[in-house]
Amino acid sequence: MEEMALVEKSMEKLLQNLYQKKITPEEAMEKLRNLATEDIGVASVDHHRQIRQGFPEVIYCAGKTDDEVEAIARAILKKSKTLLATRASKKVFDRIRKINKTAVFHPRSGAITAGGGRSKTGAVLVVSAGTSDLPVAEEAAVTADIMGSKVETVYDVGVAGIHRLFGHMEKLEQARVIVVVAGMDGALASVVGGLTSRPVIGVPTSVGYGAALGGLSALLAMLNSCASGVAVMNIDNGFGAGALAHRINTLPEKTLA
Repeated sequence: MEEMALVEKSMEKLLQNLYQKKITPEEAMEKLRNLATEDIGVASVDHHRQIRQGFPEVIYCAGKTDDEVEAIARAILKKSKTLLATRASKKVFDRIRKINKTAVFHPRSGAITAGGGRSKTGAVLVVSAGTSDLPVAEEAAVTADIMGSKVETVYDVGVAGIHRLFGHMEKLEQARVIVVVAGMDGALASVVGGLTSRPVIGVPTSVGYGAALGGLSALLAMLNSCASGVAVMNIDNGFGAGALAHRINTLPEKTLA
């Protein structure tokens, strides 16, 4: 992957310089410290994550000041062409846009992406029960997309009008992995899990009236799904679902001997 190549080239150049005695072992150690982890005061940025996981560290913006997010973004973009920040504001985006002109703000999810241009592979399908679930569904879709998966979406097909889902059966069958985002009773994950052999990642949302308990009812319903092959993320965790869907989607096919 492109990000891995950038870090690997830096490591290769460092080792060549050390071998050719252009730098001392002490200088090499100092550079290695910053190559893997960079302490910028407000954070310790994990540059090595590109090699371990195939994608750079993601910025969770909630709880951070605008200055902190900008500083972390600068550090990441020095070593990577790709950036993902979640739960961000338009104000934060305006600052990141000045650092990297490829940055895009996704207002529905509050995600910021930069770079892109990655070759897309496989097929991730993100399904939402209702329009109110779209912020979380979009976070999942944006995450899987920037990480390198082909992403399709099917929105507003919840169980209150389940016939709407049946018109998309071909997409369900063609996907390698399906993310199902639903609040209220969270029943859509079980329905999709019962209709397809594909792995399903359920994401309960905090959408719903009083007894929805901020998504707890949907979470428990998904955890108690009678459909096989349904895994469940935390409430409103669209990012986690998108990242997991991408990893499942890009698992290499292995031929058994």
